Amino acid sequence: MFRAFRPYPLVLPLLLAGILLSAVFARTSSIAVADTPTPTPSVPEVGNPQAAGMVALMQNEIVEGFRQRNIESTFAQFQRFANGKLDTSAAGRGGEVTGICRLDWYDHLMRNMIKAPAEAEDFTRKLHQAFLMEHEGLDRALGIAAGKLDLAKREPRKFAPIESPEAALDQVRRCLIESQMAFAAALEPLSRSDINRFESSAYSSFTTSASNGHTLPSRGTARFLCQMLQKSNREKMHDAAAALVPLADPALLEQLAKLSPGEPASVTGATGPIHRRILTPAGEIVVGGSGDNTYTLDDMSGVTAVIDLGGNDVYLEGAVSVQRPLLVILDLAGNDTYRGTKPGIQGGALLGVSMLLDAAGDDTYQAKDIAQGSALGGAGILIDRAGNDSYVGLRRVQGHALGGVGILCDRDGNDRYHAAMWAQGFGNPLGFGVLDDLDGVDHYYCGGQYYDSYPETPGYEGWGQGVGAGLRGVANGGIGVILDGGGDDKYEFDYIAHGGGYWLGVGFARDFGGNDQRLGATTRLYNGGTRSERLFQRFSNGFGCHYTIGFLIDDAGDDSYNGTIMGVGFAWDCSVGYLMDFGGNDRYLATGGGTQGQGRQAGLGVLYDYDGNDVYKGYGQGLGSNAIDYHSMPSCGGNFSFVIDYGDEDEYGCHAKNNSYNRRGTSGGFLIDRPKNAESQTTAKAGVKDATPGS
Repeated sequence: MFRAFRPYPLVLPLLLAGILLSAVFARTSSIAVADTPTPTPSVPEVGNPQAAGMVALMQNEIVEGFRQRNIESTFAQFQRFANGKLDTSAAGRGGEVTGICRLDWYDHLMRNMIKAPAEAEDFTRKLHQAFLMEHEGLDRALGIAAGKLDLAKREPRKFAPIESPEAALDQVRRCLIESQMAFAAALEPLSRSDINRFESSAYSSFTTSASNGHTLPSRGTARFLCQMLQKSNREKMHDAAAALVPLADPALLEQLAKLSPGEPASVTGATGPIHRRILTPAGEIVVGGSGDNTYTLDDMSGVTAVIDLGGNDVYLEGAVSVQRPLLVILDLAGNDTYRGTKPGIQGGALLGVSMLLDAAGDDTYQAKDIAQGSALGGAGILIDRAGNDSYVGLRRVQGHALGGVGILCDRDGNDRYHAAMWAQGFGNPLGFGVLDDLDGVDHYYCGGQYYDSYPETPGYEGWGQGVGAGLRGVANGGIGVILDGGGDDKYEFDYIAHGGGYWLGVGFARDFGGNDQRLGATTRLYNGGTRSERLFQRFSNGFGCHYTIGFLIDDAGDDSYNGTIMGVGFAWDCSVGYLMDFGGNDRYLATGGGTQGQGRQAGLGVLYDYDGNDVYKGYGQGLGSNAIDYHSMPSCGGNFSFVIDYGDEDEYGCHAKNNSYNRRGTSGGFLIDRPKNAESQTTAKAGVKDATPGS
């Protein structure tokens, strides 16, 4: 079974371990059996309770607008044109757009542009609900990710209760063995040379050799590696991540904290009190005491799990790769420091499976690449349950995935997220990357390091905060998601960021509450210095660029949306972009070309605001244009631009009046202002004669 795989030394006994597993642990399975039922967890309510109805209103306005202006056939032609691009871009057909690593859900959303916002609202709400539900919710979240990654449907599991310290320790043993067995099976379809090539070239090809986000210097190698990941048993790789779900059970953590000290032990690479060393077929478990420990994890090569009972601890490096395909860290208390420069640390994996769970304390995470809930092949999970935490990384960090699943879930506290590129809910080919911060006043920063790749405009690369992106000349994009549960948050981001898709990917950003500031361009450099480029941002706030679709949703609060050009509900080149705000007195501050509900080069751009006294700066609201030079007219259909605002007194830079229905530029340009409906589920009727403001 293991002929195709140059193994980590402790992987070889796994077949025997599988036989032992069923015998030794049959009565303590991680999945509850019929005679030990556990209550089904309740699903928490999140977001605006009328969000689905509000989205339906928006959809009806768009459809009715097309009907009223007699351009239904024009939009249908645009949809057919986009569908044709998807139909004719299968791998091997030639051309830059291919079907390599194409995800079915992306394809479905692109073929259903008007219905897609309802799916986006439902998806982001259910995913956030899942993360609120402890370990059962993590299981649900992985199930959601599996479906979106074209894997088999996974039903939510029920887990046996953990009622003693030794039962908790047994659960850790079992999870490690199950995960490592699944990982070995995931690599079974690959040859030794496949694995060797991935080990030698994946990090450099996908990360260190690149200074911009849209493609890579070694595209041929990167394409081979993406197809190699597609050839692996992705079902089993997902199983390897799911096997670790029980370790996020608060009851298990509570019982582990009660572990009695064994004989004092010493472990190479660890300083401070060590209570136990436990050998398992999957590797060694080390239990650290409640004092201050330092773990130099790369010197602890035989260890697959560290359980630390407390203290202000330091964790150094801890790279997860084929050489060490599994590492779990459970830190139960203390203000801890996680620090390193190697790829695959801090809940990161470079073809492996990793989980880091920190239960309490004000923690600091400092890394470089592929870290902090990140996977480049495999699964990386970081869960921080409490405290005011700081996450600093460079590239492919903080809820990032390429060829797998990357999860960063911070459950509480006022947190800081700082990254340069490919970060904070980012999905590259075959990847599902998500960052969900459940509560607190948080600050997100993505960019400020690498000069942007557009020579005609100044600024820096961003590529984060809910972005799904492909790699041009390599493969189609993945799924990127950033979610925030509440608090007055601040988002800084440079090019290609915050709720959008690029190159056949799909991205989502949703903030469920608070007065949030979306600043646009980063105010200072990544290293804290003064920017050498003037403030300038391009593609953000609900956008799609090059055969893609993106969404930004905000449920409540007095929010501001900034940028420079091509954002705030914007679509470019056979794409779709939606920004939907469901409440509050909001300010739309981006005034450059292509901002505030615009489609260009065959695109559908929509800005929708329900309720509140809103301010729209500049002239661009829903401005339509016939200019298209990327595609042939009339075969591509055209451009479609919408600003739709319901409720209260609004101020438009284009001088549109409240309660008016306006043609903006071409027949595809709409600015629709209506009073708030008493019931959001009521169908909107576009019966007011068009006006043309600002002319």
